[in-house]
Amino acid sequence: MLYRSFGSSSFQRFWNYWNPIWGYYLGYLVFRPLTKRVPDALALVVTFGVSGALHDLAVSLVLRSATFIFTPWFTLMSVVVVVSSACNVRYESYPWIVRACLNLVQLVGSFLLTRLALMQLGW
Repeated sequence: MLYRSFGSSSFQRFWNYWNPIWGYYLGYLVFRPLTKRVPDALALVVTFGVSGALHDLAVSLVLRSATFIFTPWFTLMSVVVVVSSACNVRYESYPWIVRACLNLVQLVGSFLLTRLALMQLGW
C-alpha cells in the first residue's frame, strides 16, 4: 500500500491506492450518490470532507476531547486533487523516490497550511 501509493504518478492516483477499502466505501456511500446531484469535483471535495469528519470523530472519541483537524485538512487535500487533476499534473516520468517526495510534500504541505489557518482562526 505505501510503496504503490507514494510512488503514484499524481496526487489523485495516490488516493486511488491509499486505503482502498475505505475508499471503496466512501465512493459507494458518499461520492457516487453525490455525483447524481452535483458536479464530480464538488462530490469529491464533500467526500473528502466526510472522511475527515469521520476521522475527527474517531480521534475525538479516543482522546475524549473534541478534535477538528482532519475535516479541513482532508478538504484542502481534495482541492489539491481537483486542481492538480484539472491542470493535468502528472509525474510518471520521474523516479519512484521523486514521485514519493512530491506526494509527501502535498500531504505535509496541506497539513501545515491547515494548521496555520486553524491557528490564525484561534483554534
